[in-house]
Amino acid sequence: MIQLETIMDEFLPRFLSGMTVNFEIAAIALAVGLGLGLLLALARLGPGAVRAPAILLLGVMRAAPTFVVMFFLLNAIPREAVLFGVNVSPSGVMTVALSLVPYSAAYIADNGVEALRRFRAGSRLGALLFLPNVTRVFFVLVMSSSTGAAIGVHEGIAVILQFADRMPHLGDKLVLFGIGVLCFGAVLQGGFALINLLHRHLGRRVAAGLAAAQTPKG
Repeated sequence: MIQLETIMDEFLPRFLSGMTVNFEIAAIALAVGLGLGLLLALARLGPGAVRAPAILLLGVMRAAPTFVVMFFLLNAIPREAVLFGVNVSPSGVMTVALSLVPYSAAYIADNGVEALRRFRAGSRLGALLFLPNVTRVFFVLVMSSSTGAAIGVHEGIAVILQFADRMPHLGDKLVLFGIGVLCFGAVLQGGFALINLLHRHLGRRVAAGLAAAQTPKG
């Protein structure tokens, strides 16, 4: 049976450090996705000359499998790529983050279009419903960042797999996976609960505003 000291002194510190890498990857993917996705949302609402290419690009991005993009980036960019004297070869963390950008940007663009339409219609509160959706995609990106285990990025799942590989008994492996599920589950479920609360709060305010606007005056 795995020793408690092994869990507390070795596994947990490395696992929690790995979880921060998951959040780092998600933050990078979301930041890049926000910039690209909002530009694509504006293009989708623009004239046909820019709308058609934006719709085509979004269709490709929605269909792009994360694993395929990740391995394409690994093999397409040389490890020692230099541009203007600067090494531009992405690290493992950056490679995983960039592989999640197509999904992130497409999600932001789809929700950004709806937010822009509501804003242009005069519903600022309705446009703010964009914020819970951005937060939701962040937690989805955290879960998806475990793909980094496939290329040796030391995120949370990779740490669990490394420790589990050292355990001779199935019960010990299950203990490690249970701790991982518990830690990730607590953080992600807490985040999703907050998002749902914010979404319901904004939804009620939007509905109240619409009802007030439709009530005859006098």
